[in-house]
Amino acid sequence: MTSLGRNLTTLLLFLNLSPFLLHLFTHANSVKPPVTRKKIIYMTGVDIESEYDNDDHSSPPEVVLPAKTTVLRRSQEFCDYNSCLENQEPCTQISSRTGCLCPGVSGPNQLPHAPRLKEFLTITEGEHIGSIEVHWCAPSSVVSKYRVVVERSNRPALDFSHVSRRGMVGSLEPGDKVCVEAVNNAGSSSPSEYSCSRYDRDAHVSDSKLLIGLIGGGVALLILLIVVPVILVKYKAYKKTKNGAGDGLGNPSFSTGGTL
Repeated sequence: MTSLGRNLTTLLLFLNLSPFLLHLFTHANSVKPPVTRKKIIYMTGVDIESEYDNDDHSSPPEVVLPAKTTVLRRSQEFCDYNSCLENQEPCTQISSRTGCLCPGVSGPNQLPHAPRLKEFLTITEGEHIGSIEVHWCAPSSVVSKYRVVVERSNRPALDFSHVSRRGMVGSLEPGDKVCVEAVNNAGSSSPSEYSCSRYDRDAHVSDSKLLIGLIGGGVALLILLIVVPVILVKYKAYKKTKNGAGDGLGNPSFSTGGTL
């Protein structure tokens, strides 16, 4: 009886507490645990390749570089400038206006390069007939004037404009050495094998005679080509006329074969 009473007491106590326990269990299930979010750490200045070097099973992401654009520039041309012609616009001014290319030009405060002595010419007409004229080509330098020096003579040096490419030096003797110098703020150019030459009258005269002979021969050939065809045409016409006058019209009723 005692154990039965104890069991009944326990059952009644359980029945009285079951609603409260059910409420606690339901409330515990309805409350969700807080969501834990992973913290994102942003890293800068990290070498990607070095990070992936430690991982044997992965490779660094492929880095896509921006495409390079090739710019094609129009090839520049050399300026239309002849250093042997006088009274020309300086090549530097032509280049600044048109964008063309000039040879390397040294500045006005640097010693100029030597000009190139081109030839000697004899004046054949006018008041200076018989005088010698020197022709030269400009160097790749800024030049303020040109100076022509005749060695082994007492005559002073002759100065000419920076746009000049020729200068008259009067008479020269065979063997006289003539040099052309370029002058600017830094001084004058040094003589060289290109800027100096010895005057050879015989060679100059022979060249002149050769030129005259070539011109004369060309004129004679031209006259011959014009005159010979005319003579041939007139000769053929004369021969045809002569043959026609000798044969005559003849007698149509008579032939060498007998009477018709």
